[in-house]
Amino acid sequence: MTVYSRITGTGSYLPEKVLTNRDLEQFVDTSDEWIFSRTGIRQRHIAADGENTSDLALVASRRALEAAGLEPKDIDLLIVATTTADMVFPSTACLLQAKLGIANCPAFDMQAVCSGFVYALSTADHLVKSGQYRHALIVGAEVYSRILDWKDRGTCVLFGDGAGAVVLSRSKHPGILASRLHADGRYAHILSVPGSVSRGEVCGRPLLQMEGNAVFKLAVKVLGEVAHETLAAAGLAKSELDWLIPHQANIRIIQATAKKLGLSMERVIATVDRHANTSAASVPLALDEAARDGRIKPGQHVMLEGVGGGFTWGAVLLRW
Repeated sequence: MTVYSRITGTGSYLPEKVLTNRDLEQFVDTSDEWIFSRTGIRQRHIAADGENTSDLALVASRRALEAAGLEPKDIDLLIVATTTADMVFPSTACLLQAKLGIANCPAFDMQAVCSGFVYALSTADHLVKSGQYRHALIVGAEVYSRILDWKDRGTCVLFGDGAGAVVLSRSKHPGILASRLHADGRYAHILSVPGSVSRGEVCGRPLLQMEGNAVFKLAVKVLGEVAHETLAAAGLAKSELDWLIPHQANIRIIQATAKKLGLSMERVIATVDRHANTSAASVPLALDEAARDGRIKPGQHVMLEGVGGGFTWGAVLLRW
């Protein structure tokens, strides 16, 4: 019997504190008009002091489990996609595993920056289809507010904190239809946090830096290419795609990708205006919103896309 995997539950969490563009005007040389016209962002959520990535992931995970009708003990594979781990080690996945009260299942982090959730979902899909695992919990969670230079108006206005999660379960019916992943380390310099810890001291600059124009151009190019590649792998035409859920980095990138797929923005899930760029959390956050408000209907085809530092990019095509 052929084994498939399907998403059976989604969940998300956004920290309580909201930082609007107007709030940023008080301490950054910028304006609401400047930020919104270039990015589509109006606000972002900021984690409270002492609120770590695993804490955000925990709430999103519990909500996904509830939606799937499962208990933590039912999970036999756990993957957390994050760039902002709680600590050097152990992994955020292991910390989340303990908070959920799960024991003995494999748990590990996936580091592909803003493509992390797509990478993790694709990996989990292959592992579930192997027949070894029945229910996988895949989480994208980030606390980007702690790796930003809040004096750099070109980057600090772009990001926010949050978490999204899905339960991926073994199924007799196709759910995930195809996925494609890519990376090109030659572009590592255009988006990075070039810091590390050595002998108890921070080496380098542990704050985000980005060449905005270069990132924009490469993101638009690769997102269009990988979407077509993934559709072809599944044997579907562009016209058969019902929803696009891209990484929520910039509304202009989202619009350009939709145009390359021949999609109107009415068929694109966009949350960047309220969430900003939450890196690996952005796709599952948007997916959870669309799943819960009923926009995504059973049987529809949904494309998830991520692109981020590395440079990494990828897509997952699924039937809801």
